[in-house]
Amino acid sequence: MLHLYWGNGKGKTTAAMGLALRALGHGRRVVIVQFLKDGTSGEIAPLRTAGATVYACPNAKFTWLMDENDKAQARAVSADALEKALSQPFDLLVLDEACAALKSNILDEALLRKAAAFAKDGREVVVTGRDPAPWLQDAADYSTEMQMHKHPYTQGIAAREGVEY
Repeated sequence: MLHLYWGNGKGKTTAAMGLALRALGHGRRVVIVQFLKDGTSGEIAPLRTAGATVYACPNAKFTWLMDENDKAQARAVSADALEKALSQPFDLLVLDEACAALKSNILDEALLRKAAAFAKDGREVVVTGRDPAPWLQDAADYSTEMQMHKHPYTQGIAAREGVEY
């Protein structure tokens, strides 16, 4: 099954990591790829301890500040991480921020389609991020939109450790 957690609201990664934790609790093999993230957010260490394999694809800059050389390097790191992830045995594959990586041209669409296709052979694949490509919306078996109605950031309140990161 292909799960899509998307939208401008908080909770996309949280939902994906909660599903990963549930799968691990049932003895499932979990592989996570975090695009545009460095792999240090609070949920990663416990998920690794519980048995998840995690690949991070850190960027030195925000995507809108990247030049073509920066994007080429980020594409190479993302492709390598996803290829490694796909070579692992898994029951659940989480592709965190894949929508943003695809939209920013940091993730190759053909490679993301290859990963999403694993959902058709009895495995679970989760894709998160804002603005999913139309083909992802069409392919999804689950599509959950997280919609922001209020957020502390709009009031100038910074992210809080242990809650947002």
